[in-house]
Amino acid sequence: MGAVGEVSEAEFQSSVSASLDRLNEHTLKTVHWHFSDETGSPFWLEKKAELNFDPLKDIGSFDDLKKFPHFEDEWLRGGPIRRWVPKGHANKPVYVFETGGTTGVPKSRMVIEDHWKDYELFSETLPEKYFPRGANWLMLGPSGPRRLRVAVEHLAQHRDGICFCIDLDPRWVVKLIKKGWMEHLEEYKKHCVDQAVTILTAGHDVKCMFATPKLLESLSEALEEKGTSLAEVGITGIFSGGTEFTSQWTRFCVEEMLGGPPEESGIYMTPTYGNTLMGLACSKPITAEDGYKIAYYAPQPRAATEVVTFDDYNQVVGYGETGRVKLYTLTDEFFVPGFMERDEGERERPIGSYPWDGVSGVRPFHELASATTVGVY
Repeated sequence: MGAVGEVSEAEFQSSVSASLDRLNEHTLKTVHWHFSDETGSPFWLEKKAELNFDPLKDIGSFDDLKKFPHFEDEWLRGGPIRRWVPKGHANKPVYVFETGGTTGVPKSRMVIEDHWKDYELFSETLPEKYFPRGANWLMLGPSGPRRLRVAVEHLAQHRDGICFCIDLDPRWVVKLIKKGWMEHLEEYKKHCVDQAVTILTAGHDVKCMFATPKLLESLSEALEEKGTSLAEVGITGIFSGGTEFTSQWTRFCVEEMLGGPPEESGIYMTPTYGNTLMGLACSKPITAEDGYKIAYYAPQPRAATEVVTFDDYNQVVGYGETGRVKLYTLTDEFFVPGFMERDEGERERPIGSYPWDGVSGVRPFHELASATTVGVY
């Protein structure tokens, strides 16, 4: 990944300015697609009548998206799912993925190709040495109606590999936690990890994998009990994600579990921050010199994040200051003009590879933290 020091300050500022121009242009195009009678989705065309402005005339830049009311995730709960499908994509096959809803009626997002595009972009950030093309993958995470499972499989196929998956129902995990059945929870986790160990020790030449932090740790322990390790079974590249991904856990993971940085351990781990609405935000490379700090950058212009003040969600905090994460999704399949995430963090400055704002220290939003059940994540 590039750094500011690799280019002159003038060149860097020019790339920051160009990325904002791209975002403004992309915003305009996206709004016109979703609010035009010929291409828009029934949901947004209906919502247009409730707005006190005309999106086709009054949105000229990304900043103008603040004119929209905040996107309510309750809009995603229940159907009909077809109201989200843009008329411009009317005859294409549609996927439906659950987002968040681990209790009650699931929140659903329709997708056509966004999950492919997002992970193809992410693929470009993976170092070839540790994520070799043609290598097979293991998906150690939620299965069923989850975007992540299908997306990781596409990532493997996009990189000429084959993806091995396990069965994992996050809804059952949350139920076990809420009932206080910790013994059952431990057994279910063991059941998931056992499936992964079986795949990794079956001669399938799996070199790359996705895992949530908790499951990665459990997998490492299970392999150790069998007298082997992630490195010994052939793993060289790990992509992981979830709110459990803290600097403290990353330090433990790199120094204790993996056996040092990639050049020593032979295993490269990259943290990501993503969800079914946004796609995938990549992290700048994590290093001991930087205190294992994790800073995420959204895949602009397809999605953007802001860190906003706790008392005014239209006001961005200063660099290094803490606020709530606000998300915008801007694709021709799905439009989210400002969704308040259940996370908070610190606003980060643009960097060479990602000349736009990032967010670090991502953790559950303090006002909701006590009510958030993390489960396998």
